[in-house]
Amino acid sequence: MESSYFLILAVLLGCLATTVPVFMALFFTGTVGLVYLIGIDPAIVIEVLYRSMDKFALIVVMFFVLCGNIMTTGSIVEKLIKTANVLVGFLPGGLAMAGVLACGFFGAISGSTVATVVAIGGFMIPALIENEYDERFSVGIMTTAPILGVIIPPSIAMILYAMVSNDPLEALFLTGFIPGALIMLAMSFYAYIVCKKKGMKTLNRPSGKEALAVLKESVWALFLPVLIFGGIYSGMFTANEAAVVACFYAFFVEIFIHKDMKLMQVKKVIVSSAVTSATLLIIVAGASVFGEYLTFEQIPTKIANAVVDSISSPWVFLLSVNVLLLVIGMFMDIISATLILTPIFLPLLSKFGIDTMHFGLLMTINLGIGYCTPPLGVSLYISGATVNRDLLYVSRAVMPFLLIQIAILLVLTFWPDLVLLLPRWVYG
Repeated sequence: MESSYFLILAVLLGCLATTVPVFMALFFTGTVGLVYLIGIDPAIVIEVLYRSMDKFALIVVMFFVLCGNIMTTGSIVEKLIKTANVLVGFLPGGLAMAGVLACGFFGAISGSTVATVVAIGGFMIPALIENEYDERFSVGIMTTAPILGVIIPPSIAMILYAMVSNDPLEALFLTGFIPGALIMLAMSFYAYIVCKKKGMKTLNRPSGKEALAVLKESVWALFLPVLIFGGIYSGMFTANEAAVVACFYAFFVEIFIHKDMKLMQVKKVIVSSAVTSATLLIIVAGASVFGEYLTFEQIPTKIANAVVDSISSPWVFLLSVNVLLLVIGMFMDIISATLILTPIFLPLLSKFGIDTMHFGLLMTINLGIGYCTPPLGVSLYISGATVNRDLLYVSRAVMPFLLIQIAILLVLTFWPDLVLLLPRWVYG
């Protein structure tokens, strides 16, 4: 390895260790590599920054962020939880199952794990504890279930992966439905077993009239994911257009039908979404400069050749990558990791005959699990603040559910046909 590589690695790790913001660490490291080590004109760095943000694919991210904020401000989230509770709330562990199901509903609209933790976890953890569920169990399940926000489409992480890999976004979205359903089923089954074993009291089964009333009240909220995916896969509009349609629909429902959002709140929601989107764009820009340095030095190709020389089996490669991504997810957010690592791994996939969409789904799940792993898992801190518990307590609480998710990840790793079933069925 050349000495310049050690210098770049030292600069990057030094910036991160001194709590320099991720986007600045990536930008500064990439600039040092391009300007001082390679000798590129600094004006090219500015061009890279502009080019990285001037991408039409990023529009879909911004509008799905806005859509998630609209739902958390209004009452769509509350109605999704009510619907989930009616469907499974009467079973042993039913309220916990309802929380998992609500995370799936919300994830099918927002595309963000953090938004799902705040919106669903912030409501469901106190509700579970109030209904005499064990606090550690409640914290564990509602900290880990929001991973569905980045697995079930639309997923912001998948959008960024598709932007780098040039995979068709609509087909990549389809890879998330079956894994998302498996995670919901596995976590719900675990909740059922644990709560039945403890003899937890259950809610009364709602009558048909009561269930119909809740569904009628929630029909506008439930139609939102139908509108998004029905429009995309019927060909009525693209994923980008679907995000815009979803925002207008959510605004209309909350202001004129539910009447739980006031016109004066619209500005606040838009500004908040703009700040979140700007933060994302800055990370994209910083990562693009670092990625440009990697491209100039042909580091992804060199890594690919080194890995191929030492690993011959695609299964060993995938298992090794899973371990690596799980470790990286403990320290780096999913957006930065996706933008940095995707260009490095892509050259390896063709050498091992691995489908890029299958790998994109595995990367998303691995890095999504990172939201729930110490020391930097954002979900851990959000849930800990909800119940006023420290990081160690929350980390212990999530362990059984992380094991479930990792087990499903291994199944998906070695059964690619399951992941690619829907894309192949829809697009051949």
